[in-house]
Formats: sequence, structure tokens, C-alpha cells
Amino acid sequence: MIFENFSKIAGNMVSNLTHTNVDIKIGAIEQVSFDEFMHSIPNPTLLGLFRCKQLKGTQIIEMHPRSCVQIIDLMLGGLDSSYNNLVKDKEIFTDIELGVIEDVVLRLLKAFEMSWGEIIHLDTELENLQTNPQLTQNISPNELIILTSFIIEVMGNSGFMHICIPYISFEGITDKLSIKSWFDVDKENVEKNRENLEGNIQSVEVDLEVVLGKAVTTVGDFLQLEAGDIIQLNRRIDEPLEMYVEDKLHFYVKPGEVDDKLAVEILKYI
Repeated sequence: MIFENFSKIAGNMVSNLTHTNVDIKIGAIEQVSFDEFMHSIPNPTLLGLFRCKQLKGTQIIEMHPRSCVQIIDLMLGGLDSSYNNLVKDKEIFTDIELGVIEDVVLRLLKAFEMSWGEIIHLDTELENLQTNPQLTQNISPNELIILTSFIIEVMGNSGFMHICIPYISFEGITDKLSIKSWFDVDKENVEKNRENLEGNIQSVEVDLEVVLGKAVTTVGDFLQLEAGDIIQLNRRIDEPLEMYVEDKLHFYVKPGEVDDKLAVEILKYI
């Protein structure tokens, strides 16, 4: 299968770059709209937009920012690159970091070419790297895509990578493709992949944030703020608070205390 070959080749290439064992496993292959894909990934994230001379349209490799940070740290000589010792909320990549991770993306594109070798010769070209999904407008929101998910395991931590290929890319090469090339795997492997995906998802860390409230002030008032000043928020005391999971609103909660620490009780799922 094309992407099983890709996962093995890509894992070896990234392992050589980082000088540590990087295991890349295929998680799932599904048909979704491009808009669904864009709403399923974090912001920011790493998006590598590329083209193949032999295929139509733009293809995308997406990698979760935490996996990027860990790989960058290893490539720059980091010894303990567990998530607990790295920045968890990556809001922006520096030019140096983008330069380092670009080398990784180029290796992944080489693995992409090699995995297709038995079906068609591909020449890939990286168009650019983006970190804001909202600025990615190369594909129509309603266009159907083949979305392949991968699990990246580095030093006991798991992250995700996706390859997005629009249907238009397959025009002209359908005679070289067969359903078997993409989807004909036996039921045992399908079930095993599903179990592996579910198991790895369980161990992936997610950020939970509770918003007490918001306020608006002028620059002049802001510059005069000092210890002891009181700022009135836009939420009443008896109103539930909002809990965000990876920057997306999921729960309404009530604040409280457990073992001398702040805590929240979930009131409603949104």
C-alpha cells in the first residue's frame, strides 16, 4: 500500500536527521472535504504546500506543532526532548525554526516520491511553508480530498501528521491506480490500525484553558495600571465559565477548589 511504504521510508529519513528513533505509522485514510480538514487541525500548525509535476492541484503535508518543536530540538542537539521539557503552546515559528523544519519537509516529500515509485514517477516541489490554516486558500473548501493520518512517535511521545491530496490530483492517472493500491487491506490490519490509532490518541496531551472573562480598556488606562487596581470583567459571578480544549470551546464549567488548588466542575458539553 502506498502510504504504508511512505510511513516506513519517512520514519527512516527523519530518524537519520534527528539521530534518534522516529516511528511513523499510518493511522487512517478517509474521504473528507477540505473545509472539514482545515477545521480539524490546530492553529497554528505546520503546513507544507507542494506540487507534483505529474499531478494536478496542490497537495499538503501538515504536522502538529508539538511534533515539529520536538524534532527541531533534536536536530539542534537537544538531549531531553520530551514534551514536558518543551514549549507546549507554540504560537509562532522563528525563521531559524522554519529553516530547520523545511529540511524535514523536503525529506518527507522525497519519501512521498519514493512511495509512489511503483505506480508513477513523481517530481515534487515545495511551494511554501505556512503556519496559519486560515490563510491556506489553494484548495476550494468544498473540494473532496483523500486525507491520510499518521502517528509520529518520538522518545515516548505521540503526535500527528496528515497528507491531504485533492481528488483533482488523480485526474489523468486513474488508469495507473487501483482500489487495491489505496484501500485493499485485510480486515485484521484495518482493525489493528484502528486500535493503534485509538491507543495513541489516548496518550496525546491536550491543553485545557478556562476563561474567567474579558475586558476592554484603552491604551492610556492600560499604561496606568498598577498593583491593587480592580478590573471588571464581562461575566457575572453566577455565570458558568468557558473551557477550551486546544483553543476550541467544548464545555461550560463552574469554578471551585480541590486540595487547596483551583478546580472546575463540568456543567455542560457544547
